[in-house]
Amino acid sequence: MSHSNLAPIPELYVSYESAQKLKVEAADLISWDLTPRQICDLELLMNGGFNPLKGFITQADYDGVVENMRLADGTLWPMPITLDVSEEFAKGIELGQDIALRDQEGVILATLTVTDRWTPDKAREAQKVFGADDSTHPAVNYLHNTAGPVYLGGPVTGIQTPVHYDFRARRDTPNELRALFRKLGWRKIVAFQTRNPLHRAHQELTFRAAKEVEANLLIHPVVGMTKPGDVDHFTRVRCYEAVLDKYPGSTTTMSLLNLAMRMAGPREALWHALIRRNHGCTHFIVGRDHAGPGKNSKGDDFYGPYDAQDMVRAHQGEIGIEMVPFKHMVYVQERAQYEPVDEIEDRDNVTILNISGTELRRRLREGLEIPDWFSFPEVVEQLRRRYPPRSQQGFTVFFTGFSGSGKSTIANALMVKLMEMGGRPVTLLDGDIVRKNLSSELGFSKEHRDLNIRRIGYVASEITKNGGIALCAPIAPYATTRRAVREDVEQYGAFVEVHVSTSLEECERRDRKGLYKLAREGKIKEFTGISDPYDVPEDPELRVDTEGHDVDNCAHQVILKLEQMGLIAG
Repeated sequence: MSHSNLAPIPELYVSYESAQKLKVEAADLISWDLTPRQICDLELLMNGGFNPLKGFITQADYDGVVENMRLADGTLWPMPITLDVSEEFAKGIELGQDIALRDQEGVILATLTVTDRWTPDKAREAQKVFGADDSTHPAVNYLHNTAGPVYLGGPVTGIQTPVHYDFRARRDTPNELRALFRKLGWRKIVAFQTRNPLHRAHQELTFRAAKEVEANLLIHPVVGMTKPGDVDHFTRVRCYEAVLDKYPGSTTTMSLLNLAMRMAGPREALWHALIRRNHGCTHFIVGRDHAGPGKNSKGDDFYGPYDAQDMVRAHQGEIGIEMVPFKHMVYVQERAQYEPVDEIEDRDNVTILNISGTELRRRLREGLEIPDWFSFPEVVEQLRRRYPPRSQQGFTVFFTGFSGSGKSTIANALMVKLMEMGGRPVTLLDGDIVRKNLSSELGFSKEHRDLNIRRIGYVASEITKNGGIALCAPIAPYATTRRAVREDVEQYGAFVEVHVSTSLEECERRDRKGLYKLAREGKIKEFTGISDPYDVPEDPELRVDTEGHDVDNCAHQVILKLEQMGLIAG
């Protein structure tokens, strides 16, 4: 057999000399500062990870990919790799023009010759690529609420690779991996894709997969962007390094992949397989619900558990990489070993043990024991460093409700109670304080109010990250903004949304600051509840009503909720 999987593949970089020249010439070009996700995409375009793509896809390729997973020339490619920009930026571009693509520090990485510019039908893209136009899906939410409205397409000229200061020795381009495999004399390589820390079951499963196809093993974790709420990649890589010692060094290697995942289930699995083929692999392990984002807005899984396997199996001949199905491994107590769940003949007479991801997170959060049969002490130690028990972590309590509902009063009472308990610094981010110190230049238009809430969320997430308690009490009328703040905070600790559900009539009756009167007279535009909507939180952690309940009682309800969530020791 020919070892085409080990021959060099084309990259989009120009020579060092040309790059130096281009850097100078690029000073005159219009620049686009790439988002973190676009930087991940550009890196894999330039280093051949997205081969055969020669740049951000054109409109004809986009239509083909969205409709039937094929580029205009018929090549299989399941994921639209698009350069999304603002309308304003797109207006200033002529077709055929070169633009400079820069990282967030302004360093030039590549130039793009813009051959196409179009406004995509995002609802169709969501439906076709992710299976549903449902914003519970992180990539659909990204598509509608983060990505720019206009796409630019065209070939990319690579000048230099994005800089990574972390784990540099563990990062390999497709050609570096191919060269390594050539050097080691490896012919068959099975890739294992992961975005979670590895435990004993994963180790067993990868051992078996490699043995079954008589291949060497590449552990190939994603360190670009994964799903909001995933373990950060620094912690994960430290966990992988702890596990690597458990593998035979002569048959296993690990490399980090700077991929921005879309969590697109079956299409994502096929995309992962193509990327691994570009990195020199011959086999690819596909798990149950591979790269699934969890539940949709109706509470059902977005994709069936075996859809991804079916999709990769159907195309494996064409893409030149074989699928190895993931065996669901469970621990059989009597035999003290892991076995594939569907191969246990005497299942009625043995004790089968298993810990789900959710259960693992609960045990970490509450500081409970994690048994040795489940994971390696070295991995658990890394996870515990990152996730101390909840009562030692920072958190954010976010009050939302109409003006005059009693948010600030309850927040103040809660602050005093928490300070009395001691143990963690408490910061109150009340509307008026924030307006004075953080947002003095902002008005009260929808954009400015949104920006104000995002600033509060940013500060709260930093406080939470550093182990403190943030109490926020803005009106925060819009659900999408509250969700964004929740995602910011939940990277670092718990987010407790408290809806102060005092009715509009009661708030207007109180009219503490005389604002409702002014709003009724039309002197305040866009006033929440009068001339601007309030999205009632659907499932906040807690609802309190200040009608008929005194402030002390409301604050106490919050304390009980925090105890119940394990955030303060009872």
